Amino acid sequence: MLISSSKLSLQDKFTIFYHSLFSFPLRRKELKRWQPGKAIKFGFKKAPLISSSDGFYFIKGGEKQVEERLKREEFSKKKIKIAKKNSEVLKFLPFIKFIGITGSLAMGNADFYSDIDLLIITKKRTLWTTRLLVLLFLKFKKISVRRFLDKKVKDKLCLNMWLDEEDLEWRDRNLFSAHEIAQIVPIFNREKTYERFIFLNSWIFDFWPNAISNKGKFFKNYNPNKEESFLSRLIYFCVSNFIEPLAYFLEKLYMRGKITREIVSRKRAIFHPVDWNKKLMRELKRRVVFVG
Repeated sequence: MLISSSKLSLQDKFTIFYHSLFSFPLRRKELKRWQPGKAIKFGFKKAPLISSSDGFYFIKGGEKQVEERLKREEFSKKKIKIAKKNSEVLKFLPFIKFIGITGSLAMGNADFYSDIDLLIITKKRTLWTTRLLVLLFLKFKKISVRRFLDKKVKDKLCLNMWLDEEDLEWRDRNLFSAHEIAQIVPIFNREKTYERFIFLNSWIFDFWPNAISNKGKFFKNYNPNKEESFLSRLIYFCVSNFIEPLAYFLEKLYMRGKITREIVSRKRAIFHPVDWNKKLMRELKRRVVFVG
């Protein structure tokens, strides 16, 4: 059913069009959640025609996207269960502070063949040691992890984003990155690391002001009221000062020749070879929207 232009605001139309680029029709409540903010300056060259069916809104001609989304929701539910189950075995590693689902799966929009994208935040100055331990532990548990140049990735864990808790502010502040951060689904959160992460990236609310509810719970610092044992402090001292530099050196040596535009530093590892924001902006401008 074609929707009258008077029933939808300009912001609604932008939101529907933006998500149509991901073949993702929106429910009414999602229109509110993903309303564009003051950082998104746009004007339609030609306003898109909006249709509605089964409670979903989409660009005219995108009726098949509704059926596709419903299928992907079912695929996503199964993959989220896998993510939670496999993450259970990692909670016991003391230097892991946060695990979150990212990418299309976080939106419930993963297809049958999709992998499972995860963000992991580690205790300060332990990122590369933790990453090495995680990979070894998952291999020991026979849990499938996506590797470089893998062709079959269905249901494999894709550990493509690692952050040190001392370096949580996102560098690229743009429309796409803001959405990616806002849609993260936490599945393990120690010492309110997720709340600090969102606080330090509160610029996302300039793009998507309603994307995360209860903004008051986010804050910059958290000091847990617990005393660490002498042994714990000794282990951390040895890891952060001796094992961590060695782990970083060895893993960076292993990656040599494989890195394109990925970010690899002591405090972050972001394995995204494709600049999705660039591709998205090109598509927006090429079709019907000008974004300033």
